[in-house]
Amino acid sequence: MPQPKTTPRPYKIPQSVLVVIHTAALDVLLLRRANIEAEFWQSVTGSKDRADEPLLETAVREVREETGLDATAPGCQLSDWNLENVYDIYPRWRARYAPGVTRNVEHVFGLRVPAGAAVHLSPREHTDYVWLPWRAAADRCYSYTNAEACLLLPRFAPGAAP
Repeated sequence: MPQPKTTPRPYKIPQSVLVVIHTAALDVLLLRRANIEAEFWQSVTGSKDRADEPLLETAVREVREETGLDATAPGCQLSDWNLENVYDIYPRWRARYAPGVTRNVEHVFGLRVPAGAAVHLSPREHTDYVWLPWRAAADRCYSYTNAEACLLLPRFAPGAAP
């Protein structure tokens, strides 16, 4: 029996977003990654879908895909922190990128949402979520760039009292 033809999956673009979702009280939403043996907690992350996709569009799309939240809804405030992290891609995920690509540029955003915002996880990507005060969230993050972003939250969340 002939095998169906499959379209090769395109390589991931080594430009991504990290979106720290938080309330005015600086409680941070963390997501537990699926298919990872370790306790891998993180904020919303994701790569551009296409090279010309604006980073703000990437952030809005990834938030919607991973949490069901609409970053453009009334009561939400998405802000570009104008920070970039450049880091080595974990070896376990390098096959997703073009041959020779070993580093990623991550652009950091913050998204303030109303307290009690309803989260609907994408089960393909995450198995659980938790809201934690910003310092506790930083301690729980697997990625050092994500932990650092949580620690910077009071500086980038105008009007919030740590």
